Amino acid sequence: MKRTNFSNPAGFILLGFSDQPQLEMVLLLVISVIHILTLLGNTAIILVSHVNPKLHMPMYFFLSNLSFLDLCFTTSIVPQMLWNLKGPEKTISYTGCVIQLYIALGLGSTECVLLTVMAYDRFNAICRPLHYGVIMHPKLLQQLAAVAWTSGFVESTVQTTLVFQLPLCSHHRVDDFMCEEPALIKIACVGKTFLEYELSVATVLYVVIPLGLILVSYGCIVRSMLRIKSTEGRRKAFGTLDLT
Repeated sequence: MKRTNFSNPAGFILLGFSDQPQLEMVLLLVISVIHILTLLGNTAIILVSHVNPKLHMPMYFFLSNLSFLDLCFTTSIVPQMLWNLKGPEKTISYTGCVIQLYIALGLGSTECVLLTVMAYDRFNAICRPLHYGVIMHPKLLQQLAAVAWTSGFVESTVQTTLVFQLPLCSHHRVDDFMCEEPALIKIACVGKTFLEYELSVATVLYVVIPLGLILVSYGCIVRSMLRIKSTEGRRKAFGTLDLT
């Protein structure tokens, strides 16, 4: 294949499901319905969490953040996907691809950190109930949310900058339905090894470590609940003995 470096092509062709055109109309309908339900559901969660004073709690604060994140994520990806599914045109502009990748990476990284924060909140609520109100105070909630959003988009800035500095081959066909980092790395001519290594490091930082922390948190929660049940069981047993 002839290789010519295009660091700034006019746009990209998103192959997506073009090899199965008979499924495109079905996917268009299904994804449209799911997208509408997603928008309505997440909007309802945000509104109810803010309107109802009883839900002004740390759990619903983070849940509202997660719902807003989901709204942004689907809005950044689904409209372009639906446009490509409805006709033969499968292109996305260079600027549009940069924006889509930046938003998707930022929101994806933010979600991983946010889920870890939510697990930490549940850990304090169940394992430290007497100190929960002191630990999870409003200022800390805002700081944790800010850390999640900031860290996610800092990582996205680094990743997006590195991806679009790669020299691309003569073709600009992205084997995906959106501008994703692995698919964009595949069409680069050189410099793949470093970026793949950097992507592996980012995966460990934003996927493996958060997942490990979440599992540890819920493991502590399960252990705490088992202790509570065991204590209640002993109390009932002793109560029965006293009655006899």
